[in-house]
Amino acid sequence: MTEPLQWARYHWQRLMGGRIRSEDERLYNYSSLLACGGKSSQTPKLAGKQHRVVIPHLQPFKDEYDRFSGTYMNNRIRTTKYTLLNFVPRNLFEQFHRAANLYFLFLVVLNWVPLVEAFQKEITMLPLVVVLTIIAIKDGLEDYQKYTIDKHINNLVTKVYSRKEKKYIDCCWKDVTVGDFIRLSCNEIIPADLVLLFSTDPDGICHIETSGLDGESNLKQRQVVRGYAEQDSEVDPEKFSSRIECESPNNDLNRFQGFLEHSNKQRVGLSKENLLLRGCTIRNTESVVGIVVYAGHETKAMLNNPGPRYKRSKLERRANTDVLWCVLLLVIMCLTGALGHGIWLSRYENVLFFNIPEPDGHIISPTLAGFYMFWTMIILLQVLIPISLYVSIEIVKLGQIYFIQSDVDFYSEKMDSTVQCRALNIAEDLGQIQYLFSDKTGTLTENKMVFRRCSVAGFDYCHEENAKRLESYQEAVSEDEDYTDTLSSSLSNMAKPRAPCCRTVPSGALGNKFSDHLSGSTSAVGSGEGAGEVFHSRQAAFSSPIETDVVPDTRLLNKFSQITPHLFTSLDGTIQRPPLETLYIMDFFIALAICNTVVVCAPNQPRQKIRLSSLSGTPIKSLEEIKNLFQRLSVRRSSSPSLASGKELPSGVPSTFVSRLSLFTRMKLTSPMEEEVSPIRKSSQDCGNSACCMEIEKPNNNAAITDSKVESLPGLPLASNLCYEAESPDEAALVYAARAYQCTLQSRTPEQVMVDFAALGPLTFQLLHILPFDSVRKRMSVVVRHPLSNEVVVYTKGADSAVMELLSIVSPEGANLEKEQMIIREKTQKHLDDYAKRGLRTLCIAKKVMSDTEYAEWLRNHFLAETSIDNREELLIESAMRLENKLTLLGATGIEDRLQEGVPESIEALHKAGIKIWMLTGDKQETAVNIAYACKLLEPNDKLFILNSQSKDACEMQMSIILKDLQKKTPASPGQRSLRKGSPQPPITQNSGQRAGLIITGKTLEFALQESLQRQFLELTSWSHAVVCCRATPLQKSEVVKLVRNHLQVMTLAIGDGANDVSMIQVADIGIGVLGQEGMQAVMASDFAISQFRHLSKLLLVHGHWCYMRLSNMILYFFYKNVAYVNLLFWYQFFCGFSGTSMTDYWVLIFFNLLFTSAPPVIYGVLEKDVSADTLMQLPELYQSGQKSEAYLPLTFWITLLDAFYQSLICFFVPYFTYEGSDIDVFTFGNPLNTAALFVILLHLIIESKSLVYISSSSRIPVSISNSES
Repeated sequence: MTEPLQWARYHWQRLMGGRIRSEDERLYNYSSLLACGGKSSQTPKLAGKQHRVVIPHLQPFKDEYDRFSGTYMNNRIRTTKYTLLNFVPRNLFEQFHRAANLYFLFLVVLNWVPLVEAFQKEITMLPLVVVLTIIAIKDGLEDYQKYTIDKHINNLVTKVYSRKEKKYIDCCWKDVTVGDFIRLSCNEIIPADLVLLFSTDPDGICHIETSGLDGESNLKQRQVVRGYAEQDSEVDPEKFSSRIECESPNNDLNRFQGFLEHSNKQRVGLSKENLLLRGCTIRNTESVVGIVVYAGHETKAMLNNPGPRYKRSKLERRANTDVLWCVLLLVIMCLTGALGHGIWLSRYENVLFFNIPEPDGHIISPTLAGFYMFWTMIILLQVLIPISLYVSIEIVKLGQIYFIQSDVDFYSEKMDSTVQCRALNIAEDLGQIQYLFSDKTGTLTENKMVFRRCSVAGFDYCHEENAKRLESYQEAVSEDEDYTDTLSSSLSNMAKPRAPCCRTVPSGALGNKFSDHLSGSTSAVGSGEGAGEVFHSRQAAFSSPIETDVVPDTRLLNKFSQITPHLFTSLDGTIQRPPLETLYIMDFFIALAICNTVVVCAPNQPRQKIRLSSLSGTPIKSLEEIKNLFQRLSVRRSSSPSLASGKELPSGVPSTFVSRLSLFTRMKLTSPMEEEVSPIRKSSQDCGNSACCMEIEKPNNNAAITDSKVESLPGLPLASNLCYEAESPDEAALVYAARAYQCTLQSRTPEQVMVDFAALGPLTFQLLHILPFDSVRKRMSVVVRHPLSNEVVVYTKGADSAVMELLSIVSPEGANLEKEQMIIREKTQKHLDDYAKRGLRTLCIAKKVMSDTEYAEWLRNHFLAETSIDNREELLIESAMRLENKLTLLGATGIEDRLQEGVPESIEALHKAGIKIWMLTGDKQETAVNIAYACKLLEPNDKLFILNSQSKDACEMQMSIILKDLQKKTPASPGQRSLRKGSPQPPITQNSGQRAGLIITGKTLEFALQESLQRQFLELTSWSHAVVCCRATPLQKSEVVKLVRNHLQVMTLAIGDGANDVSMIQVADIGIGVLGQEGMQAVMASDFAISQFRHLSKLLLVHGHWCYMRLSNMILYFFYKNVAYVNLLFWYQFFCGFSGTSMTDYWVLIFFNLLFTSAPPVIYGVLEKDVSADTLMQLPELYQSGQKSEAYLPLTFWITLLDAFYQSLICFFVPYFTYEGSDIDVFTFGNPLNTAALFVILLHLIIESKSLVYISSSSRIPVSISNSES
């Protein structure tokens, strides 16, 4: 208990003002602060002992640096597996992990034993040496390519601060170490994971592009560590006397926990917003400086690069089993030979011609001779085990992958991409899929969020004009047209040209290939200020005209236009209270505009902010009055006495309504107690001195705001000229909707957000905190100081299921307002249900007004959570939940996410192919069901069963009732009966009678996945034609896939496009990522990647069928030809006393697998087409043969072996009876036998081929001719 008490006492002392340092104490001693180092009475240990301590790489701290930071990994990367010294031993070690190679190595060693020698020693070694050499060459070439890329990356140049030269010098990436100070220029790639200490941006922010890391092309903001943003000059490394303690290296891209501790023991929390990740690119920022915390293989980018995915296909597992059967067959044949040899010698024991004594005169007994002959026969009949099978399978799979990637039908011109095959060895599994699990948003839909409807203060606004525009909309494809439409032109129903892009990247950089990307970025290194002077346009994410051009609803626009300065005062000058609905409308659109993390930029220009010196030419005296009225007419009054006693500015000061209150300024926050004890010193007088607080993109000119009409301020960019870089399409859709109503998001900095609000002009909200979205809370919030009411306001946006539970039903204003709130809530809930039935994605918007005292109390606890390392995420979630309660509902939004092209047809085809499809989504039940009907996952005649319960017992009872109902109407299939008995056989879909669809919610799914209800749940789903799981979390998605795969023993496929689908994709037998608008997380975790869902039908029905049929027949052919050929030797043993001799030359025997029959099956496996692509697409039912493994069943394997035995008998005994009684020698008998056998074996493959092409047929004929000549 001592250490926790010391930890608590330390934090309390620091919050109350910190301890006083004695004069003779060293200014800063790293050793006394290290949580993992020596004990210190002033700084107690933290709970975690695996934290990383980063010491600056500077001369004054050399000893501490060498002790800690110097022990960390440097920035050199190495993705290669081999070196020149270890290539041969390591490659051989890895290859001999394969059982087949070990088997043939055993035969080589065995053949060196004189008593059992069957061939010349060199001949036995040849097949193994050839196979090992081919694989070693392939591995060596792959590794050399990795080495070339590693060398190029390690030798890239960046600016590193030198402690010897006292300046930044050019340094290779490989020489960067933890603790180094790095200076980066615009468009330069980040060499290691850095904590941001300086940015040339006046607000201390840095824009980065993470496309090299996660594929997301939209810009993201990172901000300088709190306390460093106010510095006017670049941080001086020599004066840096702080240390960083953070979590150990991990691969979580969305998490970074730690703190920076100054020399006065004050701590500043660090988060992912302060971290620049390796592989990202600096954009729209002249230069930045950071300190390295992770380098090389410890960076998050490298920890997320596990390399190619290796899986073992179902067919390959089947082949491995059959190889073992061949081994058993070989043992039986060898035992037969050994037994026959022993019997032979026993019969002729007295005949010296057959029983030759040893040189010492000793005669080997028949039993011992039979034992020796067993091993000799193992060597002789070794061809029965196909050593070249595994090499041929790898070659065939590479060929199949090549043709899949070359299919032009998979090319997407919009995404400029085709199918990606990331797992090279499971292509044949595409032809055996039985269950398909699909995400909805971005997978079945376009992930283009279009604002359709909204509900504000209980009134529904259907936006009919916008709906008509969407129906007749045709997106323009010309990139040369300029977007010059104003708000008035957006009201028309005509199609709009594409908006110009706001992204700025260096000319020639960021090519399609990784090497081009790197070479383009290095041109900016060391180029100084001119690095970012050359730009070209690039389309911003989520900015297609169909998403940006929102037509306002006429009724709502009329109400919105009534928000003018005169609304708050009557004609006689007395104060009047605006209608509550008007206040709700104002807050609703303000929330849409600022409750997000959208980055604002101007097209074709880097972000250059200019602070206004004054707004003296703006006659906005009436806005000063609005501020006073808002403070008096707020729904919830502020309880801070300092606000009430604050002095008002003279009416001649124009910028009072946008003044900043510095009580809770985040950039200057050191500890909440220090700010709480100090009164609000900066009142309106300070506001008069800070009239330049507004930040805009261009120099300001005189602005004019009239009472009834708003003209665009010359100092502000036009709304149509602004570009929004959003992290999700939902955020972008809401911001564009607010812009359509003249509530335009103008700029965003870490300290404030500026909104141009119609007749009220630009409003600057002081940004106090952002509580980001997470899957636990299912919402996000922003805490701001309202410029009109001067109150702390929390705006919350999130899922209706999460927000509705947090609404307040108690109000200090009285019962009337409470009743009105209940009415608004009931009406909004009806509107939400209606939106969901229409297939719209719904969000709720709410707000909360806090007093300064309440906010200070919450901030004190939140500060402790921010500066903690252990359990930081849990503490932050708990802190956010303490803030997000007693909310006031403002309204709701309905956003349309339209289906992708060809989705209904693809799902219909997959249903006909016998694939059961489950939709796993986090959306509402009504939305999910509506999309399921639209994409033909559910049919209008289907009977729906909704599984929605609040307890485990209710869930079990409800499933039992539904099962009884289904069993009465439809007889059980064999699969369903076997499921009840506990057999893992998959159920068979009922094609006759009325189909059933099962809808299950996330809460009920949690009960159904419990072990006691799993079998009942699976039996229920087996009766259902389709299953829709709504409100499902990412973990539940993966649990569902795992349950079906493991319990039903079926082949599963999961497809998704976002980071929330990664776990589901990784659990399934085959994971497919969709190249959508949510980045590359799903693609990087997948086995295959496609650009649209409709491509899945051809990938499975055509290429999956072909790959399975080709490889199945090729493997069976390998077993056939080896057994057929080896049996010729086996039959000959009956006529040579089982002596282990061969009637053909040993070289011909060895080259049978290695040369004579190697190319034909490989070409067959790559090019064979049993059915044309058009036929497979027109008749999806043909796919079911692969689901049932009809091409390669255990029975098929044994029939193939029997066929091989039969053909070997014919090939052996026809020549035998032909030459019977003649005096030919053994090779004269063996050569025609060998030729006939090779001809029959190759002819067998031609007969098996359904389609003959020139290359395949010609590859077989010369082989036959060459063998006949031999």
